[in-house]
Amino acid sequence: MTLVQGGDITEKADRPAKGIGDYLSSHLREYGLLFALIAIMAFFQIVTDGTLLRAVNVTNLLLQNSYIVIMALGMLVVIVSGNIDLSVGSVMGFIGALAAVMIVHWDQSVFVTVVACLVTGALIGAAQGYWIAYWKIPSFIVTLAGMLVFRGLSLWLLEGQSVGPFPSEFQVIANGFVPDIFPAGVGAALAALFDVRRLNVLALGFGIVGAAALVWIGLRQRARNRSYGIVDEPRSFFIARNAIVAAAIIFITYKLSTFRGLPNVLLTMGVLTIIYAFLTQNTVIGRRIYALGGNAKAAKLSGIKTERLTFLAFVNMGILAAAAGLVFAARLNTATPKAGFALELDVIAAVFIGGASMSGGVGTIVGAVVGAFLMGVLNNGMSIMGIGIDYQQMIKGLVLLAAVVFDVYNKQKQG
Repeated sequence: MTLVQGGDITEKADRPAKGIGDYLSSHLREYGLLFALIAIMAFFQIVTDGTLLRAVNVTNLLLQNSYIVIMALGMLVVIVSGNIDLSVGSVMGFIGALAAVMIVHWDQSVFVTVVACLVTGALIGAAQGYWIAYWKIPSFIVTLAGMLVFRGLSLWLLEGQSVGPFPSEFQVIANGFVPDIFPAGVGAALAALFDVRRLNVLALGFGIVGAAALVWIGLRQRARNRSYGIVDEPRSFFIARNAIVAAAIIFITYKLSTFRGLPNVLLTMGVLTIIYAFLTQNTVIGRRIYALGGNAKAAKLSGIKTERLTFLAFVNMGILAAAAGLVFAARLNTATPKAGFALELDVIAAVFIGGASMSGGVGTIVGAVVGAFLMGVLNNGMSIMGIGIDYQQMIKGLVLLAAVVFDVYNKQKQG
């Protein structure tokens, strides 16, 4: 028997489930990237003699890739809708320059500056989205023009010079850590138990609770699928997958707890990832974005306001590019004319490596985040090994090409 669920035909539960091999082959897009990330991390952990997963390096890895992850969330929405944004790096640099001028030169408060920068990002996204959505000008052309315009505006605003430093209350956006709320004695006792110098109990507890919540959500979803008669993944694979993910979360937060605890920007990334994953997978507007990217004409004929949806996708991208600009400037503690240069390439590469399709309509938020961290691990690992920037760029280019070829191959195989 079959059951129609959300436009897809799924198998009834009374039919035997596929084996692990068959299941993986039919879900290679979803799990191939995760296996690739694990393999790359294991490789660099070995060749760097354990440096990659040291507590300080794990913290730096999160901080260094925070702005890429934030922009990748918005870029995923744009690419799924069937468009692209080449201006995000320049917009990020311009917003950082604007924040520096407002705080350092105009003596504005951090709160006023942050609000003004986010509003400016939204206006930039609206300006570009207007031409793309309502004038039907290709997004490649509009955002290419935006890339040049905002690169020039950054140079003009900063007058070709670096501006900084920032006050500590602004720096905490990117470089701050969540203080441990547990008594010092508890941390000292656990540190002695784990044989480490110090241990942030809040960070470790956050990881344990997060891993438990993830497993609970998975079990709940599996039970719901079975109640609808949907054949789910094999039980042994479900257990192994959740065990690996939960162990990874606890391990990372344990490493963070032995250094300085949870970075503020990690919480920002986590909250944004959860929000955007929910919006894209569990809301009407999320389904409409996928429909728009899958077939714009069919979406319009079905009553979806495609112009407004495209417009909002670019407004959202502008806000997230502005947020990334604030994080980037706060991390460097200065705004430079070259900030954000070519970062749009890393963001776009992260989304494509994360499983998004060039033609739109396909991709996930989690995939984009994993793709961003895969790129970050590559950069970090190669830097630790002393590989030159020339070879790093070539390797990243080949990884991107491999991801696109894999996407095309999967489409041809399924077609």
